[in-house]
Formats: sequence, structure tokens, C-alpha cells
Amino acid sequence: MLNVGKIEEGFVLDHIQAGMAMSIYHHLQLDKLDCTVAIIKNARSDKMGKKDILKVECDVNMLDLDVLGFIDHNITVNVIKSGDIVEKKELKLPKQIKNVIHCKNPRCITSIEQELPQIFVLADPNKEVYRCKYCEEKFDKQNL
Repeated sequence: MLNVGKIEEGFVLDHIQAGMAMSIYHHLQLDKLDCTVAIIKNARSDKMGKKDILKVECDVNMLDLDVLGFIDHNITVNVIKSGDIVEKKELKLPKQIKNVIHCKNPRCITSIEQELPQIFVLADPNKEVYRCKYCEEKFDKQNL
């Protein structure tokens, strides 16, 4: 059995859909932070069958919870201090996301003026649909 040691200070992302850990690792830009990361793929789970887990040794404030909430608001964020879980953060769909997805509309102003931030606003929380702030192009989160 694989044994990954517990962390003293940081956070654990649990209940990640199996196969999504590397995508989350890149979206959160963990490769650019000076921190230790353990990625556990396809762990057995009574609740999910299989799941991924990310264990990160760095301050949870370095994490963009909006990006994580956009990717999958069902992920559990366990904050670890002195080796113990001190808080569980609930994620939710962010009302607005910036520079996470890009507008695919070739006539959008962001295609012409590429220095503009890519801003999408939550249009339908039930269907998890976002729209470009500039041109109203629809982005269905299911296609992430």
C-alpha cells in the first residue's frame, strides 16, 4: 500500500473526480509556487468509487478558490495547521472568473485587444453556464 506522509501546514483537496488532479494542478498554477505537492490518482473511495487527492504544503491563501470552485465546486478543501484539520472550506460557483477560460468568439473584443482580461460571468448557476462579459458568448462549464 502506498504511504504518503501527513502534512503539517497546508491544505488537502479531496473528492476530486478521478483523473482530474493534473488538470487542477495546472489550473491552480501549483508548478509556479514554491511548495511540496503530492498527487494521488485513482484512490479508492466509498462515496465516489475512485477519486484523486492533492496534498499541498503551502498557505491556503495562495490558492485561488474561485478557480477551484469553477472547476468543481464539489471538491473538499481541508486546511491543515500543526498537522490537524482546522477548517473545511466549501466551494461554490464563482459569480465571475477572470483569465481561466478564453472567449472563442473571433469577433469578441478580447480577440482584437488581447491584453484585455478574459472575464466570464455566471449566467445560469443551475446549468453552470458562463457568458463572456464583452460579447455574451456562452461557455457551458460541462465542456471544460
